[in-house]
Amino acid sequence: MALVGKGFFIWQIPNCDGGSASKIASAAASAGLSHVLLKIADGPYAYNIDAKGHDLLPPVVSELRARGVSPWGWHYIYGINPAGEAKIAVSRTKALGLDGYVIDAESEFEKSGMATPAATYVKALRAGLPNTPIALSSFRYPNVHKTFPWSTFLAKCNFNMPQVYWEDAHDPAAQLQESVKELTALKPSLPVFPTGPCYPNGKWKPTTADLTAFLQEAETLKLTGANFFAWDYARQSAYISWWNTIANFKWGAAPAPTDMVDRLVAAWNSHDVATILALYQSNAAQTTADSTIVGTTSITAWYQDFLTNSLPSGAFTVTSRSGDSNYRQFNWTATSTAGQVTDGNDTIALRAGLIQYHYSFFTLSSS
Repeated sequence: MALVGKGFFIWQIPNCDGGSASKIASAAASAGLSHVLLKIADGPYAYNIDAKGHDLLPPVVSELRARGVSPWGWHYIYGINPAGEAKIAVSRTKALGLDGYVIDAESEFEKSGMATPAATYVKALRAGLPNTPIALSSFRYPNVHKTFPWSTFLAKCNFNMPQVYWEDAHDPAAQLQESVKELTALKPSLPVFPTGPCYPNGKWKPTTADLTAFLQEAETLKLTGANFFAWDYARQSAYISWWNTIANFKWGAAPAPTDMVDRLVAAWNSHDVATILALYQSNAAQTTADSTIVGTTSITAWYQDFLTNSLPSGAFTVTSRSGDSNYRQFNWTATSTAGQVTDGNDTIALRAGLIQYHYSFFTLSSS
């Protein structure tokens, strides 16, 4: 299945929203998460089992599904008992009805001879989960971890899910660029779906600007999404700004237009006068064939008439443009319940990034 959008790793269920399955699922849906990755096993043992032997995961999986959030599982492996690790991975993934499975393999597999247990594990894993999407969560820079059995793991995976943790730095975009470059050079080369840090480490912690830059760079690199580790920290009151930043980031949203012509016409299409006036200097002049008006109050009244009486429910489209960064001429058309415009011809002059002068010409014909 496709993996698209924002995701969060959950480590220990009791530390996430008080262990409430409904609260976890509600928070995930409200944040626009497409998937949540739940720790299902550690080595050859099931994980997120409480002291009384109760499995904490089924209600979380059920609640996530009910809210349209895809449940995935993740599993830290050590390679000491690869057959046992594969067995618990398969049984947990099947029993919970998970949509995907993530291998968390790290420093233990850099030791000499670990390619053999890695091969034993992934062979049994893929045999048990022949149609389940599998991702590898490991180091961000394979060139620094050359003894790790990359090809052995990746041969049975669908995604490469690097841990792009920029600890002791604040350069997430640069680190993600390098990670993607190195990972795509591996054989086999798999789609990269990175994980960013949401945890403190000593005096270091990611900033909200870091997290935004990481997501923006993932989109710039045309990756299909990104994860964060871990929910256990990001929902705490001390770090809730991390959660809010990620929740407010609209994955896949079209970038805001930067050209003032596009910004102005987008504002017209919003039919919100306040949004339009935010693009004007307070002493701007608005000129038509009939008159020239100056200032916010007069221009507000003009736009209220323009959007309510002249072109109610208008849909505006730019058809051509010319000029430089501070002087723009553009043609436009519009359709509305009152009629249509085919000859819109406007000129704007900017000062300090806002409209100082606006000449507007159009004729309204019946639909």
